[in-house]
Amino acid sequence: MMMLLQKPLAIFSCLFLFMAIYSTAQSPPVLDTDGRPLQRGVEYFIKPAVTDVAGNLTLLTRKGDPCPFHVGQVPLRSTDIGYYILNLRFLAGEDTIREGRDLKVVFQAFSICITSTAWRVGETEPTTGRRLVATGNDDTATGFFRIDKSDLGVYNLGWCPSDVPIRGRPRCGRAGILVEKGVRLLALDGSAFPFEFVRA
Repeated sequence: MMMLLQKPLAIFSCLFLFMAIYSTAQSPPVLDTDGRPLQRGVEYFIKPAVTDVAGNLTLLTRKGDPCPFHVGQVPLRSTDIGYYILNLRFLAGEDTIREGRDLKVVFQAFSICITSTAWRVGETEPTTGRRLVATGNDDTATGFFRIDKSDLGVYNLGWCPSDVPIRGRPRCGRAGILVEKGVRLLALDGSAFPFEFVRA
């Protein structure tokens, strides 16, 4: 009787695993403002999708410290348009950026800091308990982000590793804006902020 149950259970387990892998591999592509799928190696600006409170994402300093840079928004009336980003897929051979998949996000900019302009999960802001998005080379899970489509049809940025190895259960968080002394910083663990991608 036990042998009869083991075979269907093994087949069901393999089928479930195949379906999970297939559905993950087939997640929809992230689209730019022209309706084209985001591609690895192509440059994009990340801008607010539905609000006019500030501009594109860029490199910012925090509390007067020159390094490391943090990710934040260009002030609305600034002549600065922010830096474009280059998306690097985690999976080898994958050129299309897909929803819910881990990816590296790198600003294409020269920095006075002797670090990478790749995004990473940074320090926790003590008053709010929110984690800031900083820059610097990080090949661990904290250096990979994801793009998810919201119920409103706009995109949210977030951190919740699913493709890269991580010990334990991750404290997933969506990216929103934290205002600190008039500076709009990208931070996890608050309300999600909607973004869109404009080809440079």
